[in-house]
Amino acid sequence: MWRLPRRLGHQEEATLVEHLDELRSRIFVSLIALAVGFAIGYAIHPRIIHWLNRPLPAHVGKPITFGVAEPFLTSFKISLYAGLLLALPVILWQFWAFFAPAVGEAYERKVALFVVVATALMVVGVIFGYFIALPAAVHYLTNYDRSLYNIQIRASSYYSFATMVLLAMAVVFELPIFVLALVKMGILSTSTLRRNRRIGYFVVVCVAVALPGIDPVTTTIEAIPLLILFEASIWLSVLMERRSPSAEAASIEAP
Repeated sequence: MWRLPRRLGHQEEATLVEHLDELRSRIFVSLIALAVGFAIGYAIHPRIIHWLNRPLPAHVGKPITFGVAEPFLTSFKISLYAGLLLALPVILWQFWAFFAPAVGEAYERKVALFVVVATALMVVGVIFGYFIALPAAVHYLTNYDRSLYNIQIRASSYYSFATMVLLAMAVVFELPIFVLALVKMGILSTSTLRRNRRIGYFVVVCVAVALPGIDPVTTTIEAIPLLILFEASIWLSVLMERRSPSAEAASIEAP
């Protein structure tokens, strides 16, 4: 009888066959979660499509499709994206549960805190993208030289663009986690970050230009939170560095 994979304890030894069997079980659980998420996503995909259509201006109307299979394929992709988003917590938990026994319990608590904060930042990024970045980008692009063109929007292209903008904003809002991780691993230091602020700002703007969004409005909207988050990351790194055990030990040992 098949059972859910058991998580190994810290420093618990297991054979290679047992590790492979656990990995196979966790992949199977992840696939089941994805299938359930896809079923839920397909059941509510009309609402998701309506939700994505809201930023479109009134003069554009509903997105159009070309070809016999495009309506089905477009709805299928949207349902798959929704299913992956719904199944992501289960998939990430299976991934973490497989590798967690290899790290210490104290480090595991820190990683759990980082995961919670990263998830919250991702949600904030998606909300920011949906209510600010996506409407601004769609409004600018669909009104550009409006008098010269019969502007119609293809469904597959629009939903891919909307998905990429929301995903880009979710990634943008993970910048503090990325910077804090580099500082924690010793790759960066707060003194380096503060000393090279201007270079950091330039890199951040380059990242914003490289993110999805070909128009200047989307690029600007992506750059502004990046710059704010980068500055916040510097001060959070300073706070984390001051509260680290090594810093506390150094202050105790100092004469």
